[in-house]
Amino acid sequence: MNRLLRSLVVPFATALALIGFAGAAHAAGPAWKDWNSGLKEAGTAGKPVLVDVYTDWCGWCKRMDRDVYSRPEMIDYLSRNWVVVRIDAEANTPAHYQGHETTEAQLAGQFGVNSYPTTVMLKPTGDHMVNVPGYFPAGDFKTVLRFIAEGHMERGERFEDFKKTIAP
Repeated sequence: MNRLLRSLVVPFATALALIGFAGAAHAAGPAWKDWNSGLKEAGTAGKPVLVDVYTDWCGWCKRMDRDVYSRPEMIDYLSRNWVVVRIDAEANTPAHYQGHETTEAQLAGQFGVNSYPTTVMLKPTGDHMVNVPGYFPAGDFKTVLRFIAEGHMERGERFEDFKKTIAP
């Protein structure tokens, strides 16, 4: 009986440890806000809004979490320069936008999101700036974030010219 018990406990304990590590990695990402509180905070703080539009079944969304959003330098940059919001493109979670009651799924449609992940960028006022569809490696993604947050896009600068001015 002792041997049988050990043969069950060891795999179970290992599985629990792995689940704990996976949960810890996920928890190490940015301080995601829900839609309503994120837009309110952006208006108060005067920061642009990064909206991560995802689905539960999206493998590239999970990879973006693991490889990009969980990186300490990305967490730091986002916390200093953006309000980060996450919406599920298939959820009926209530949301308020531009004086209307809607859902997260309807917001994704309103922003023209049709692939995942898509990152939607909003001004601090909540006005739409641009969609960035797809997965990006962390360095490339941070370059895009800087281009937008530092106002280069709004000033009409070309992204290719901006990339030439930053250190690799």
